[in-house]
Amino acid sequence: MRYSKALIPSLREVPKEAVNPSHVLLLRAGYIRMVGAGIYEMLPLGKRVLEKLSRIVREEMDAAGAQEVLLPALLPSDYFRETGRYDTFGDTLFRLTDRKGQECHLGPTHEEIITDLVRRDVKSYKQLPLNLYQIQSKFRDEPRPRAGLLRCREFIMKDAYSFDVDEAAAVTSYETMREAYHRIFRRLGLDYRVVQADSGAMGGSTSAEFQVLTQTGEDRLVACDRCDYAANVEVAEARFVPAERVESTNAITKIATPGKGGIDDVVAFLGGDVTAKRMLKSLLFVADGEVVMAVVRGDREVNEIGVARALGAADIRLATEQEVREATSAAVGFAGPVGFKGRIVIDREATQVVDAITGANETDAHLGNVNFGRDFQAEVAAIRLVEAGDGCPRCEGTLESYRGIEGGHIFILGTHYSEKMHATFLDADGKAKPFVMGCYGIGVSRLMATAVEQHHDENGIRWPMSIAPYQVIVTPLGKDAAVQEAAEGIYGELRAAGIDVLLDDRDERPGVKFKDADLLGIPLRITVGGRGLERGVVELKARTEAQAREVEKGSVVAETKASIEAALVR
Repeated sequence: MRYSKALIPSLREVPKEAVNPSHVLLLRAGYIRMVGAGIYEMLPLGKRVLEKLSRIVREEMDAAGAQEVLLPALLPSDYFRETGRYDTFGDTLFRLTDRKGQECHLGPTHEEIITDLVRRDVKSYKQLPLNLYQIQSKFRDEPRPRAGLLRCREFIMKDAYSFDVDEAAAVTSYETMREAYHRIFRRLGLDYRVVQADSGAMGGSTSAEFQVLTQTGEDRLVACDRCDYAANVEVAEARFVPAERVESTNAITKIATPGKGGIDDVVAFLGGDVTAKRMLKSLLFVADGEVVMAVVRGDREVNEIGVARALGAADIRLATEQEVREATSAAVGFAGPVGFKGRIVIDREATQVVDAITGANETDAHLGNVNFGRDFQAEVAAIRLVEAGDGCPRCEGTLESYRGIEGGHIFILGTHYSEKMHATFLDADGKAKPFVMGCYGIGVSRLMATAVEQHHDENGIRWPMSIAPYQVIVTPLGKDAAVQEAAEGIYGELRAAGIDVLLDDRDERPGVKFKDADLLGIPLRITVGGRGLERGVVELKARTEAQAREVEKGSVVAETKASIEAALVR
């Protein structure tokens, strides 16, 4: 492609809401343009990146035995109503009504539709296992779309669904997809970790995320420095060694703490040997409509997902100030487990605190010498957020903290959808059984932004070779006829060799051409100049390297091909 003919509308300034590196750089370099909040159009460069991403995904999915389909984006509401998700998806679902009054919606995900397809066309165990996938647009009405392609209202996703005869077979399909995902993310040139994750609204039990490590990731992760344990903090656990129980004989005392509702405020107010570790932090949540209390040690944070999991709650949120007052008869900051008239779940670490200080369920008052088991009862579970420095739950290692962006998510769904939708097959004995399902997603357009988050510098994007819009940019300097002729010749040879190449044939200064090449993130740059040609050489420079190297003009195509091959992961 010739730069002079390409639509590459770079920007000097980007909208003030563009903060993330990927959002800024993809706009500046002319890969995307915003049409509306959370809605983007792909310009030619962006489309080329998406095509390369999709090609890698397709190749590995096909190699793993999956078959590609294309399901509709516009869906009748009947299918989501079968599983109850038409209501539970809430305002995230784009809803509309057709001219005949039938309720429809835009597909945020396709578990129900694929299950309907299979229940109509797959009747026997002999047709299993089956894995169907698609690469298609999804629609979710995000309340706060932000960060460009990282959180949109319309995005491109690869979603695959496996159907098996039983749980053991489903695990085999799950592991096949896990290995396919490893190959995909390696070929994309991304530094990633596989972490345990929460299944969320998708249902099911077994779940793992492929998290791409970045400085700007919105997900918090922990990983062991010795073994392969890694998890999203929402589901991570730390090593817990229960101490020998010490029974206290000290009676509960009431302590006046006027205006001191926070842990740090109480510690500073009481002084002495009082520390946050001696306190119990009590937070109120509304879980499936019921006000409940979660208790952790004073120096810890509550893991809301962990609380929901411990209580078996499908929906959970922090209680409002009014709900706290109604449940405890006290202002926020003074809640405690002693005398609380509701369900309580306590973190297992907090059960070890002897003679704890906690809220008195009375404004401006706390209780001292409070002991679990003697002064209050509660369900015990791991409900605190894990932190860097905690012990690994699997070995003697230590957990380290990371930031990540979710690039892929795999689930074993079980019969969560097939039972609700009466999707069955006949087994070897002629008995009807529900399909055991799996679900496997990759945010294709999101990975485009994620790659930029991980691969950029102060000058622009640094695309991995496998997904760069062009692998090489040929940059002739000056208007000398010999330079132009040599650049054209190299450009033609590269194209003939099957290499994606961009020829910067614009009438611009060298500095402008170099800056634009760095901004676009093309992995290799061949610079053709008059002085070099006099010696029979051109310059070959990798985007990731500071210095260019001189290469004989006659061997530059071979050298370039070798550099490309070395950069591609097979």
